[in-house]
Amino acid sequence: MKINEVLSALALCAVSQAQTELGEGVTSFATRTTNAVLDKRATPTGLTTTLPASAGAVTSAAAILVTNSHDGGMNRYEREGIVLQHGKVCKGQSETGEKDAMFILENGATLSNVIIGASQAEGVHCRGTCTLNNVWWADVCEDALTLKQESGTSYINGGGAFHASDKIIQFNGRGTVQVKNFYANDYGKVGRSCGNCKKNGGPRNFIFDNVKAVDGGVLCGINTNYGDTCKISNSCQNKKKYCDRYEGNDTGKEPSKIGSGPDGQSCTTSNVDSNC
Repeated sequence: MKINEVLSALALCAVSQAQTELGEGVTSFATRTTNAVLDKRATPTGLTTTLPASAGAVTSAAAILVTNSHDGGMNRYEREGIVLQHGKVCKGQSETGEKDAMFILENGATLSNVIIGASQAEGVHCRGTCTLNNVWWADVCEDALTLKQESGTSYINGGGAFHASDKIIQFNGRGTVQVKNFYANDYGKVGRSCGNCKKNGGPRNFIFDNVKAVDGGVLCGINTNYGDTCKISNSCQNKKKYCDRYEGNDTGKEPSKIGSGPDGQSCTTSNVDSNC
């Protein structure tokens, strides 16, 4: 086989592999080829407080479906073809959902080494348990991550989020989410159990370890009437805002807040600090 034929065959294989990793919803050839030559990076073992520099830009007209694993090589991902409001796609609290996400993860999927830009409204949606390694949100909009798992444990390892007008983690499902080595800056809540979803219930469990959160609200909001828990260790919130406790409902009404701070049962803390 001639050299140019060999190179052509290798290029076709790379594009095919990138299509397999990205799944449905990607129409940009640049998206496919960028991910054909990924630099696989190790899962972070420490906390970082600075948004990493991006390795490049990737755009997609639709949410990217991840069925197994996707390593973004520290590229910055944006949605395209969406009418921007005030320079970004964020629509605040109105009419956004899974279709407005940057990534949709199927049950058991893993997303690693990506920076999610401002041109999206829903960040990442996990249809089941998922793992996020070194995932960053440069400008969250409403929610960075929505969890819909029916049971089991999801993991957030490293990464961080900036400018979340509401929540970083919206927990609509059941089970547990473990958050480790994570940074939050300018946010409403780091994690919140859904307060008024249809067929609402629990329990939902948050476990925070080595999380640093500044210029925002509590680390977690939980519904104690559904058996939710929040365990915080080795972490820092610069205004000592750790937990809010609510009485959740399934009627759509605004849930009632029944207390704040650790109570030794539903919300517990150990080795926490406010000197962030």
